[in-house]
Amino acid sequence: MQFSETDLKQLSEKGVSKEKVVDQINTFKEGIPFVHLEEPAIVGNGISRFSDTEGEALVAAFEAVAAGSDLLKFVPASGAASRMFKSMFAFLEEFDVRNETFEAYVQRTKRTDVETLLERRKEMPFYRNIQERIAGKTMSEDEEKYLFIKEMLSEEGLNYGFYPKGLLPFHSYEKKVVTAFEEHLKEGARYAETNGKASLHFTISPQHELLFKQEFEVARARVHHRTGIDFDVDFSFQKTATDTIAVDTDNKPFRNTDGSLLFRPGGHGALIENLNDQNADVIFIKNIDNVVPSRNLAAVAQSKKILGGALLKVQQQIFEYARLLDSGTPDATALIEIKTFLGSELNVRFADSFEHFSLMDQIKVLKDKMNRPIRVCGMVKNEGEPGGGPFWVRDQNDNISLQIVESAQVDMSNTEQVGILKGSTHFNPVDLVCGVKNYKGEKYDLLNYVDAKLGFITGKTKEGRELKALELPGLWNGAMAFWNTIFVEVPTVTFNPVKTVNDLLRPSHQGE
Repeated sequence: MQFSETDLKQLSEKGVSKEKVVDQINTFKEGIPFVHLEEPAIVGNGISRFSDTEGEALVAAFEAVAAGSDLLKFVPASGAASRMFKSMFAFLEEFDVRNETFEAYVQRTKRTDVETLLERRKEMPFYRNIQERIAGKTMSEDEEKYLFIKEMLSEEGLNYGFYPKGLLPFHSYEKKVVTAFEEHLKEGARYAETNGKASLHFTISPQHELLFKQEFEVARARVHHRTGIDFDVDFSFQKTATDTIAVDTDNKPFRNTDGSLLFRPGGHGALIENLNDQNADVIFIKNIDNVVPSRNLAAVAQSKKILGGALLKVQQQIFEYARLLDSGTPDATALIEIKTFLGSELNVRFADSFEHFSLMDQIKVLKDKMNRPIRVCGMVKNEGEPGGGPFWVRDQNDNISLQIVESAQVDMSNTEQVGILKGSTHFNPVDLVCGVKNYKGEKYDLLNYVDAKLGFITGKTKEGRELKALELPGLWNGAMAFWNTIFVEVPTVTFNPVKTVNDLLRPSHQGE
C-alpha cells in the first residue's frame, strides 16, 4: 500500500496511523467472519434472575458501597433525530395539499405511520407548541395536517429533524415539556448520586454542543429544584482518529473527487475511546432515547441498583482472590475455589486441558481470566423489539464466552445458526453497569479488551460510486468482547426506546 505525501499529511491531521489504515484495508480484503453461536443464553444458563428478596439485598449492597464510590452515568447521545422522522420528511416531499386529499395520499403511499401521528397528534409532547405556532394559518383539516408536519420539521419551523434525539421533547407533564436529556438527569439523581451530586457524561456531536449546554442549564435548575441533587455533567465527541478508511469494490482506498482519502465515522464502537477516558469506579451505560416518564423512575432506579449491587458483590470477591494470587503461591485447594467462582459467578469457561497445567500455569490463567473489566448487562424478555441478543459464542481459538450478538453477525444461510438465533429468549436493551478498575484502584486500558475482528462491513455509495465502509466493533458487542460478563434479567418497564417519532405515542411514554 503506497501513500503519497498528501495522504500521509491527511492521516497525520486526523491522528490516524498508516499501520491502522493498512490493517483496516486488510480487514476489507479478508472479510469479517460470522460469529459462531453455541447456544442462546437463557435464565439458568448465562442469565441470572433474582427474586425480590435477592434484589433487595443487592440494592442494599449497592447503596452501602456506592456512598463511598465514584459513580458515573455514561450516555451515548450523538444520534441525530432525522431518522425518527423519515416517513414525515417523505410526506412533505410527496403530499400536494392543493391537488390531493390526505386520505387519498395514505391510500396511495401506504404511509400509515404518518396517518397515526396526525390522528393522535394531541398526544405528542410537542403538540401544544406546534399548534400555537400554526393557529389561524390553515383553511382546511388537510392543510392543518400538512402544516403541522412542516412546522415540526422545516428549518423555518421547529426544525426537529436537525436536533439530536436528546434535545427533543419526549414527555409532557401538565404544561411542562421535558427532553430526553432532562429525563436522564432525573434518572441520574436516583442512582448515580454521591454526596448530593450526580455525575453524567454525554457523547455528542460538536455541532450540538452549545444546544446541549444551554439545555443543561435549564434542566439542571428544574431537576435540582425537585430533587435537591446537583449535577456534574460533561460532554465529549467521537474522536476523528476512530474514523475508518473507505474502500472501493477492489478494496483500494476510496478517494474523493479532490483526490483525498475518504474516511467515515466508525459507529458507536468508536465510543470505547470516550469510555476509556472516564475514571469512575462504577459506570452505568444507557442510550439517550431509552427514558421513562416520572411515574416509572422508581422501578428503573431499583433495577439499576440491583445491577450495580451484582457488580459490586462479584467485584469484591474478585478483589480478594486477586490479592491472594498476587500475595504468593496459593495452594491447589484455593485454585479450585477460584476456578469454581469464575465459572459459576462470572460465566468463565476453561479449556479441558486446564487440569493438566502446572500450578504456575494455572495461576497465570486464573490471573488472566480475573484481571479484566466487568460488565453486568440487563437483559429484557424478547417481545419482538430489535436489538442484539445474549449468546454463548465460540471464537476462532475455541474459547467460549458470553457475548451480545447482532443478527447481522450471524450466517443466515446456516440453518443451525439461525435456529440458535431464534431460540434466544432475551435481548439487549443497552443497560450496562461496568467496573473498569482492578483491586489496586488502577483503571484497565479498555482498548486492550476489544476484539477487532467483530466489526461490520457495509455497502454504501458516494457521488454515484459504490464503496465499502467499516464499522468498528460495537460498544457493547466486540468492543467489550474480552470483558468478564454477567447477564441479568431486568423488567420490561426499564426499556422504553424511541426509534421513530410514533414511539412517543406508546403508553409507556405518556406523562402523568
